[in-house]
Amino acid sequence: MTVTMTVAQALTTFLSRQYTVDGDIRQRTIAGMFGIFGHGNIAGMGQALRQLRHDEPDAMPYHQARNEQAMAHQAAGFARMNRRRSTFAAAASVGPGAANMLTGAALATANRLPVLLLPSDTFATRVSDPVLQQLEHPHDTSLQVTDAFRPLSRYFDRVERGEQLFSIALAAMRVLTDPAETGAVTIALPEDVQAETVEVPEEFLTEREWHIRRPLPEPGPLERAAAAIRGAERPLIVAGGGVLYSAAEEELRSFAEATGIPVATTQAGGGVLDHDHPLNLGGIGATGSSAANRIAASADVVIGIGTRYSDFTTSSRSAFADPDVSFVNLNVASFDAYKHGSRYPIVADAHAGLVGLSEHLDEFRVGEDHTRRIDAERRNWVAEVDAAVAPTPAELPGQPEIIGAVNRAVGPRDVVIQAAGSLPGDLQKLWRTRDALGYHVEYAFSCMGYEIAGGLGVRRAIEAAGDDREAVVMVGDGSYLMLHTELVTAVAEGLKLIVVLIQNHGYASIGHLSETVGAPRFGTWYRRYDADSPEFRTDEILPVDLAANARSYGVDVVEIDPGPSASTRLAEAVEAARAAETSTLIHINSDPLAYAPEGEGWWDVPVAAASTMDDTRTARSAYEDERSHQRPLL
Repeated sequence: MTVTMTVAQALTTFLSRQYTVDGDIRQRTIAGMFGIFGHGNIAGMGQALRQLRHDEPDAMPYHQARNEQAMAHQAAGFARMNRRRSTFAAAASVGPGAANMLTGAALATANRLPVLLLPSDTFATRVSDPVLQQLEHPHDTSLQVTDAFRPLSRYFDRVERGEQLFSIALAAMRVLTDPAETGAVTIALPEDVQAETVEVPEEFLTEREWHIRRPLPEPGPLERAAAAIRGAERPLIVAGGGVLYSAAEEELRSFAEATGIPVATTQAGGGVLDHDHPLNLGGIGATGSSAANRIAASADVVIGIGTRYSDFTTSSRSAFADPDVSFVNLNVASFDAYKHGSRYPIVADAHAGLVGLSEHLDEFRVGEDHTRRIDAERRNWVAEVDAAVAPTPAELPGQPEIIGAVNRAVGPRDVVIQAAGSLPGDLQKLWRTRDALGYHVEYAFSCMGYEIAGGLGVRRAIEAAGDDREAVVMVGDGSYLMLHTELVTAVAEGLKLIVVLIQNHGYASIGHLSETVGAPRFGTWYRRYDADSPEFRTDEILPVDLAANARSYGVDVVEIDPGPSASTRLAEAVEAARAAETSTLIHINSDPLAYAPEGEGWWDVPVAAASTMDDTRTARSAYEDERSHQRPLL
């Protein structure tokens, strides 16, 4: 039996009946749909959503957005909070609407987060070529904006005939729910095809369950990995986002406690072990702690669990200095399990793999010397953090002090959201997380502008779960200026965010980095332009009022004036915002030259190999010295 529907109606109805199953948990795979409508999708997807709302009111919730990129970011934030079991779809119109989602697609794929993108395309029939917002390439007239999604998506297809929808939609769901394959999934929808009819098999419209694969480790690789760990004297665990997505926090804690092996975390793995656990060394790598990086430098066996081993994690492959270091990589994706030439890859779910390793290492325990060193390094770092985040009498608090004030004011289960600039590095060093989902830093793509939109996704997940926690966005003025308009969405839907906006009048992260790469502070201050100045600027700070900007959107705004008690007043404002019913933006000026303590990590940013400038030549010499510590890790 079939039902006559438009392609858009069939797709929206299909999506409303898909469910993800993970053990005893059953959730809607597509919790709802964001949409910004134009001529390319209002008569197709827009009409379909309106009709489905009329026929089945709860089938597919629709949410308006202000920016197409932000729709994808909201979906990504929601997906991470749901441990990749559920996400949103995002529908955009043809041309610039579709192009605006490209950055969101790249972010989702880089972070391995499921997001369903539905960009509109030009006419499949080409009956009126060229139509409004269509690209024209004389060498290939089939190329359109949506083709740019191909390298950014884990799955891409275009519905050029209605009958193609069935296989395309099922393939899309497979990728969205596969822990090793997931990322951005893009279905391009030509504007004429959306409105065309197709005979839809009733089976296509029935409820369908997608069971998340949790593969068990194979006996051989597990035994070889366990043997390598048993032979280690200075092992180290590097815990990544795979621990969170597998809900393996308890297994990680039990494994670490049983063996005495310390844990260092990546940005994606932040929160998988409480900050005050005696075996938690904090973040590792370029912006990690000295405790984690010192232990890593002497580690003879590195046990990577659910990590991609990005350059920030490995300090651009300089962190693991033991000449004979070996890697035991437990990952659901073989692509990651085999990284660094690992002789001991375990291609398995993190939860299942940790259980298996625990069974094989029930009598293993690290030596007392290693235990004493772990404790000493951890205590030293904790003391450094205590000093860095403590209140000071400074007129303008530094970012570490601001982080400390916010951290003290939030609840133990609240979620901090961040993505770009100097904040991710400082948060990895200084934020004290007390909940597995409490640290939400998008650092695979590190996309400026993610914070507020991603925070809305976090907030939606909190409300969908009926959870008692706050979404706390920390954002610098550079990232805020990139994408802040979803504050309007928060006001429109009554979604509560706490936004701490730190104004340092420039790009603080690159400003600091620029001082080490031979281009000190070039193009990183927000100042009046001066075409005759060597730096193309004056020293006059721009009269930009970001607090007034947020207030104009209908958000409650608290401004923290400079003064010796600024960080104390900030903490009080965060506490008040937690008690409020609506969104609050707290604006504070900071000293951009007050830095977090050094964690002894390094990041490979090439310096000009030839220059007429002394500071560049000096930076190149330092760069070559650091680069000498890099290793291929093969």
